[in-house]
Amino acid sequence: MVKFSIYLKLKHRKRKKIGLNSIIGTYDCKVDVKGRLMLPAGIKKQLSPILENGFVLRRSVFQPCLELYPMEEWQLLMSKMNKLNKFKKKNNDFIRRFSAGAKIVEIDSNGRLLIPKDLTVFAGITKDVVISPSINIIEIWDKDKYEQVIDDATGDFADLAEEVMGQDDDDYGIS
Repeated sequence: MVKFSIYLKLKHRKRKKIGLNSIIGTYDCKVDVKGRLMLPAGIKKQLSPILENGFVLRRSVFQPCLELYPMEEWQLLMSKMNKLNKFKKKNNDFIRRFSAGAKIVEIDSNGRLLIPKDLTVFAGITKDVVISPSINIIEIWDKDKYEQVIDDATGDFADLAEEVMGQDDDDYGIS
């Protein structure tokens, strides 16, 4: 048990060192006719310590977009999912639907990411794309769908921010 907790602490330190919890920047990009997406230099620079480990690209649960997980983040998520009791139908159904369409992808030597056809169709990606960080993963959106979602959320964002992040000062140790 002690060895396991030390391993988790070391793994957590490594994760923080890489800086996966702070991917920054929203970028407009284009996808070519073969489904290749040229990653912007700003994203590549932030991901450079982990590029060789590969990524998992999957359908988003809540939005019509794709989620790009650095392999380390995907493995952390899978370790949580492995704890689910697979003899419960609800868990089994969740696992199957969550992993549907997930693909291991790599960034090629030219800095391009090939988006598989089935995932392109799911997200409605045509040519213009927006890459947007979501803490420790990257969302890949069709530009028109992204702008629509952002526009739809504008009206109630202040209420949402207050509900999600608005805590009493005591919660932050401020008196």
